[in-house]
Formats: sequence, C-alpha cells, structure tokens
Amino acid sequence: MTEPILSMDQVVRVHGDGPTATTALEGVTLQVRPGELVAVTGRSGSGKSTLLNLAGGLDTPTSGAVWIGDVDLGALTATGLAELRRRLVGVVFQQGNLLPTLRAVENVALPLELDGVGPDRARARALEALEAVEGADLAERFPDELSGGEQQRVAIARGLVGDRALLLADEPTGALDEVTGERMLALIRRACDRGAAALMVTHDPTQAAWADRVIRLRDGAIESEVRGVSEARP
Repeated sequence: MTEPILSMDQVVRVHGDGPTATTALEGVTLQVRPGELVAVTGRSGSGKSTLLNLAGGLDTPTSGAVWIGDVDLGALTATGLAELRRRLVGVVFQQGNLLPTLRAVENVALPLELDGVGPDRARARALEALEAVEGADLAERFPDELSGGEQQRVAIARGLVGDRALLLADEPTGALDEVTGERMLALIRRACDRGAAALMVTHDPTQAAWADRVIRLRDGAIESEVRGVSEARP
C-alpha cells in the first residue's frame, strides 16, 4: 500500500479560551493516499472548513499532528509552510480568493513563479490549466471583470496547475452551474487518477459521488465513513 500524502492523527482544534472556548474538531484521524479523492460532508458548523485549513497548514491544531508526506507541519516555520504549500498543495477556496491586481493567467501562474519556475514556463503552464477549465478566453482579464463562476474556474485552474501532490477544495463548484460543475469535478477526478490526492468539502451528494470515500463530520468528529462511493459516480 502506498504511503499517504496527507495524514492527520488525533487532531483537535479549539478556538478561544476558558468558558467561551469552542471545539471545532475533536480527535480527527484520517489518511489520504495518492489516487484518492476523499469528500468531507456534514452540516454547517460541523468542522469541514477547519479540517481543510488544518490539512493545508493554513491553521494550527490545538493538539495532534498533521503530516504532508513525511513532513510534520507542526515542525515548520511560517516560511516553511508557505514553501511546502507552493510546492505540493493546491487550494481551491470557496470564494476564489484571486488577487485583484493580477490578470487571470497571472493568478494561475503565481504559485509556480514563487516556487522558482521561469515566467515564460509558468505562463505556458497557466494557460494550459486555464484551457483545461474552459477558461482560455479569460486569461487577460482581471478578477473584477469576471463573473463568480468564471472566478471559480480560474481558482480551480490555480489549484490544479503544477501537478500538485495534494488538492484541497472547499465547495469547488458552488458558484458554477450543474454542467460546468460536473466538468470541473471530472478534472479533479482525473488529477487523482494520475496520482494526486484530494480532500474536498461538499454538501452536495452528487459531488460526493465522485469520491472514493465520503467522511461525514458531526460536531467536529468523524461520524461515519463510506468507501467505494466512486463506483456510483457519473
């Protein structure tokens, strides 16, 4: 069995102190291996986004450990975390989070350039990623010139560019129509079939049907896990 790309061991995340403290995650343990697409579901407030942020080193657990490959995220500095994310992790935020002063192709190319890829090569790969999300015609537009759905497609291209080992996606098709959303999910699925690992937060059972496993959170803990769901995907 291949080694996991993402490992979480008894992860707890508590916000605040004393009587106002709120537990967002309670003892979560999971692994995601190369080739796997794992969907995380649950009601609002169940801890889905917290789980995703911890998996990408965007937040720090109160206790427990998070590993990407053989690297303990808790042992890294802020600079080390940023370097690891640029090199190995693609993140698709629910709101897109594009930089407003950069054109679409520049937003997609930025992680590659920050990781040392030359500007020409980074732009070429960014254009390829935009074409894959049916957004080649968006390349020279700024985010405020794009619709919500167009921004989301650019964000997905940025998450997929560079053959990342781990893709983290928070409701990646929330701003898309059904047909376009299915096409974007197919891209994420193909990235996993090529060897990437993906952790995707979703509230939509149709989206979860693309996954190899579906984990359901309830009050910050894993309530259930279902395997083999991908056999029913479109």
